[in-house]
This record gives sequence, structure tokens and C-alpha cells, in this order.
Amino acid sequence: MTAPTGSGTDADRALDQALALVSPGPRPDAAGGHRPAPWNRARESATRAGASVRGRVHQVLLADGLGEVLAKPLDALSDLPSFDTSAMDGWAVAGPGPWSVRSGDDALAGSDRPAPLADGEAVRIATGARIPADTTAVIRSEHSREAGSLLHARRPVATGQDIRPRGQECRSGDLLLPAGSLVTPAVLGLAAAAGYDELTTRPRPRVEILVLGDELLTEGRPHDGLIRDALSPMLGPWLTRLGAEVVAVRRLGDDPAGAEALFEAVTTSPADVVITTGGTASGPVDHVHPVLARAGAELLVDGVAVRPGHPMLLARLGNGGPGQDPVRHLVGLPGNPLAAVSGLLTLAEPLLRALAGRSTRPRYAVPVEGDVPGHPHDTRLVPVQLTDEHVVPLRYNGPAMLRGVAAADALAVVPPHGARSGQEVEILDLPWASGGCFT
Repeated sequence: MTAPTGSGTDADRALDQALALVSPGPRPDAAGGHRPAPWNRARESATRAGASVRGRVHQVLLADGLGEVLAKPLDALSDLPSFDTSAMDGWAVAGPGPWSVRSGDDALAGSDRPAPLADGEAVRIATGARIPADTTAVIRSEHSREAGSLLHARRPVATGQDIRPRGQECRSGDLLLPAGSLVTPAVLGLAAAAGYDELTTRPRPRVEILVLGDELLTEGRPHDGLIRDALSPMLGPWLTRLGAEVVAVRRLGDDPAGAEALFEAVTTSPADVVITTGGTASGPVDHVHPVLARAGAELLVDGVAVRPGHPMLLARLGNGGPGQDPVRHLVGLPGNPLAAVSGLLTLAEPLLRALAGRSTRPRYAVPVEGDVPGHPHDTRLVPVQLTDEHVVPLRYNGPAMLRGVAAADALAVVPPHGARSGQEVEILDLPWASGGCFT
């Protein structure tokens, strides 16, 4: 099991601090340098970017709407229930008891309404069956006793007991759920009960993933300077859990041909969001910035004051006007695996939620167990496990490491200069720990 930071050795703590302090300065750009966006502001920028795009709307069968967002209010098409029904298996009775049992005319769910009851009469009834006219109450089977042709109640009978009256849950035309509600399994059940066969929803944002790099292997063990591609197996399922429809995962090289393929993908992709991995810094084969400049993209976020993952970026292409290219966003993730996770949670998740019409995720904080080292200027995102009362930081939280996040329930948002034991820190749930989207 992954050990918590708080229980590590002095060498472990020194390693954590070294990882936190690496590359403390801002990344310079061609104009002579810029200051990366604060972490919270970067997330707000991503939310605004998604909310600024006019959402697509489509009509889907109930089962196909799972995990999408209602584009129209869900109004009641009829009263629920649409007739008086029995809430229990038992007896429908009229007037005071004991009651004479009417045989051969049981009231069953799905059957026609039985004949009205005469005063002092009882008829057997099933849960969900229509209530006979002039019924006073339903007596549960376990609360009754038969003696010959007479029915006796074992306890007092109240008028209307165990009867679900017509319109108890809603009346025709009532608002059941507003537009913007997430379609969960319970919403599907409610829509079906209300008589819906289709829903009007916002479709999932389409995402294309471009994994950049010449050093990546697709199978086997790392060797001779080559490493396994850890991002392709991880990003697709992760983005699906965030509510996206992943339309393609492609690998592109770092050579000029790869840069040209990146330009073509960025400018012609059918996706709403293109996600790249690697190539966001300013090295000799980092093509993302030059390609975006060539494509006329607008950089909304160019670097974030967060560790790991500070070279991440968010760009917008197209303006969506009549006869013009549709709006498309690009999220550039760093190539290191945990840094890419940081970019997913910082930029991709709020962007996708807004594009899907979903509300921002509620924020909450939990006390941390043990001191957590901090960066002098930047926010840190640290894998943690949740206990009943605390979050426990995990080791193996370097930018290239996945061992910590693979054992984690969430990432803790550690402010600059760190957090002391017992201090509350904001928590970012991982989608499989928090339920994620229904897929």
C-alpha cells in the first residue's frame, strides 16, 4: 500500500520538498516573459470559455440520455399517480368493519377498475391496483384477519390509509426538473413514470486526444531511452468519466511531419475539444505554441501557477459566426503523467462541465493529516486518501509518477508555502471516487 507522506522518512520529506521547489520561476515567452495564471483563475477561465459556447441540443431516447443534461424543463405530462392506487397488498374496505368479503373480484395492478364497494364490503387488492369507488381505506394483509366470510382489522383503521390519491406526486403541467439537471438513473425513472419516451438534452462534448512524442512505446517494457505511453490508456476513460464523448485517440511524432499533422488536427478536428499531451513548453520539439499561433488561436490560459503541470494551456479556435469555423477549444496538457492529471482537473474538467451545461462542482475542504510541503509561489495538487476525518497525503507525487494518484481518492489543493497538520485544504474528487458521469 502507498505510504502517507506524514509517515515517510526524512529523505522522503526532502524529496517532496525538492519536487515542490523545482522550476520556481515563470516560463518566458517570445515577448520576454509572462506570469502564469493563478490556479483558481485558470479554472474560472476554463469555465467561462465553455459557458460562452452556444450548446448543441438533441432529442434522444431515454436510455441514451443518461449522463447528459436536460436542455428543456421536464414537465409532468399527467397526474402522478394518474388514478387512486393501493399502496399495499391487502384489502380495500368501505365503511366500518367487520366487512363482508366479496369473492371472485380481486383488484389487481393493471386490471380494469373493480366495481364500487358497498358499505361494509371488502375486496382483496394488490399494490398498484386501482381503488374501487367508495373505498374508505386499504388494510394491509398483515393487519387483518379473516373469519369465514368476514374480514376483521387487527388495529384501528383511518380513512384514506394506504391509498395513494391521484396527483399525490404531481399534477399535469407541474415542473418536475428544471433545464440544466443532470440525467441520472433516477431522472430516467421519473421521466418514464411521467410518460416520456424521449428527452431533449445537451449532448456530451466531443473530445479528440492527440498524444505527442517520439519516445513512446505502445507495448512491452521501457528500453533504450523509450518509455511506455501511460497517457493513451488513461486519458480516454478519464475523460469519459468526466462526461465527454471521446471520438479519437491518435499519436503524433515530434518531427516536422508530426507538427504538420498537429496543425491539420487542430484546424480540422470534428471535436469540440482537442486535448494534446506534451509539447507545451518551449523546447526544440515543443510544437504546440507555434502550431496554435499559425492557426490563429487565442490563448486563454498560457501556463498556470500549479505544481505539477505549470506548462498547461487553454486556447480557443474559430469564432462560431455564420459561415465561419465553429468554436473549438484546445487543452494542452504537459507530457508527464501526474502533470497531465493536474491539467485535466485544472482546465479540462471545468471546460467540459460548462460545455455540457453542467454546474460547477461544489467545493469543500477537509483537514490534512500531517504537514504538507508547499511551493513558494504556486499551488500544489497532491494525491490523497480520504478517511473519516482527514485526508492523508500520499508519496510518489512527482510530475512523472502515477503510483500515488493510482491509490488516491482525490487531490488536495495545497496553497503556496504548504499546509500544516490539521489545516483544511480544498479537495478535488477523482471521478471514480465521486461517482463521475453515468456511462
